[in-house]
Amino acid sequence: MIKDGKIYRIGRMYESGMPKFGERAFTMRIPGSPTGGPFGANKLIYHDEFLATEIGQTGTQFDGLGHIGIQMGKDGDKNEMRYYNGHTEQEIGGAYGLAKIGIEHVKPFFTRGHLFDVEAVKGKMMEAGEEIKVADLRAALQKQGMTEADVKDGDAVFFNTGWGKLWLKNNDKFNGGEPGIGLEVAKWCIDKNVCLTGADTWATEVVPNPNKDLAFPVHGELITKNGIFNHENLDFTALIADRKYQFAYIFSPAPIKGATGSNGGPMAVT
Repeated sequence: MIKDGKIYRIGRMYESGMPKFGERAFTMRIPGSPTGGPFGANKLIYHDEFLATEIGQTGTQFDGLGHIGIQMGKDGDKNEMRYYNGHTEQEIGGAYGLAKIGIEHVKPFFTRGHLFDVEAVKGKMMEAGEEIKVADLRAALQKQGMTEADVKDGDAVFFNTGWGKLWLKNNDKFNGGEPGIGLEVAKWCIDKNVCLTGADTWATEVVPNPNKDLAFPVHGELITKNGIFNHENLDFTALIADRKYQFAYIFSPAPIKGATGSNGGPMAVT
């Protein structure tokens, strides 16, 4: 799939003003200015940084398998809070990182990526609570000169809704809900045996869900039940400008022992 060797950075810049879920924080400080030195006859000085954040769950974020679970029993029963492969909260939980299925076990990704520009199909930015359906995917494929057969086992699929245009421009609206995929497309992804989903939104899935009784059901269906990873808050602007909808997706999660997810700089290479 790599024909011209052009590299696209599809992750966002990390900065304190970016939209964040709930009360999550991103605070960076340079201790001292300079931090240290001078050293030696050459008077070397240096800067370093101190970062306080949910490092795997702010900005462009990659959800690991230990991020999402489902409570199967009574409130507070950690033996019936289940994660991927049936692991329980009792087994994996801890104040100093996950005991199992931490992000350090996720190897680098180098696979085919397919972008569905649903915003182009709709003719405008989608709205919060607007669900992407399989019919929308097929319309995007037709518009982009692609077919469903292009998506093969182990591929990654991405969805552009236009919601990313709100990034740093209207954070309140961005955080207040989002368009995205629902359980119908989640099941399509499972049938296609993809390794990962991603979007220009903070959850990839539609929020609020059309079924008001459900909270983030796509996360549970893909991550917890099927081991399909999720990459959020991506930026497809340059890819769409160049009409590049198929590419090599490259991402190496930061091997932070016991972490629930990863920051980083994902790339698309065409």
